Amino acid sequence: MHIAAKVAGIKPSATVALSAQARTLKAKGRDVISLAAGEPDFDTPDHIKVAAIRAIERGETKYTSVDGTDALKRAIVEKLRRDNEIECSVKQISVGGGASQIIFSALCATLEADDQVVVPAPYWPTYLDMVTLAGGTPVVACCEAEHGFKLQPETLRDCLTRRTRWLIVNSPNNPTGAVYSEQELRGLADVLADYPDVNVMSDEVYESLNYEATPHRSFAVAAKSLADRVFTVNGVSKTYAMTGWRIGFGCGSEDLIVAMAAVQSKCTTNPCSISQAAAVAALIGPQICVGEMRNAFAARRLLVARRLNRIEGVKCRLLGGGLSVFVDFTGVLNRRTPGGGVVRDDVELASYLLERANVAVVPGTAFGAPGFARIALGGTDAVLEEACDRIEAACDELFDAKARRASVRAATG
Repeated sequence: MHIAAKVAGIKPSATVALSAQARTLKAKGRDVISLAAGEPDFDTPDHIKVAAIRAIERGETKYTSVDGTDALKRAIVEKLRRDNEIECSVKQISVGGGASQIIFSALCATLEADDQVVVPAPYWPTYLDMVTLAGGTPVVACCEAEHGFKLQPETLRDCLTRRTRWLIVNSPNNPTGAVYSEQELRGLADVLADYPDVNVMSDEVYESLNYEATPHRSFAVAAKSLADRVFTVNGVSKTYAMTGWRIGFGCGSEDLIVAMAAVQSKCTTNPCSISQAAAVAALIGPQICVGEMRNAFAARRLLVARRLNRIEGVKCRLLGGGLSVFVDFTGVLNRRTPGGGVVRDDVELASYLLERANVAVVPGTAFGAPGFARIALGGTDAVLEEACDRIEAACDELFDAKARRASVRAATG
């Protein structure tokens, strides 16, 4: 079977691959702690599960409108007004099988051959593949650690061409946790004011996991002059611990929503009817669960950062939000392992930590940031403490191995 080049060139998700490897090792009896997947470990709140059960009992198990039920669209409109100060109508809402599908449908609906999409790095790797599959070309804009891994206006301007169709902004960012302020979003908007053909895809799926004193700010509100060019993406997966329910949504111009519905009608048709009923309950029901989960993750990130920062050669800088910490491991690279090998890069470091410490993390190379690793916070305090113990012991052994070699050299002259 001939496989299209655009598909053959796609690499498996590093997160999925490492999570699968961790599961395989667990099945073989290894005591592996997997901190690879960015997924809340909390159960979906009870009132949401009850809503799904009631929907089944009412027989809501048939096809719905291609891009979402009226009830869910109305709930999304209310959520955007309540939480984001975005005023819109149900005609501006698209619902899909997760935020990933929403992003992909928008790209498929808008990109022609050779169109470009600016993707700031560090990035969620799937952005690049989705742009490629949709027929476009990703243009990576490097964001430096000294700028908090946030895209600078001058860097954006250097990336823009007459073929640029989208800028993707992810705040809070996966994997770094970077949160853009209103002023920083306006700075990017000022650049885009000179490029009327460039739209903004504002991926805000981690908005509830913002730990800064300043509330999350949506791009469409921060840069109102560009509001008609902003497509806001969100979902229920992270906010309500509903990753498996697969409901994401987007808010944009009516013509984009119509085009996306055409795309979706030819691939998946409507999202799960039962999941849509559950999402309505999530969005309009009690929101206390959101704050409780956010507080738990806030405490966990402090715990993990404190523990990792005491390891020689390791730096864990906390940014504004997210479901993980992004850790600088460059200080432990190029060191010899107790077994005689050399940990030359972050990919080999991830393999070393999995084999030596039984801890699965995702190498930063997967996110366009070599030398770093993403460590998810989806575990109890006790699990995270144990994981940090193991990482610390494994990293210490890299320095011990160097000390042992120096001692041998000194003894043998």
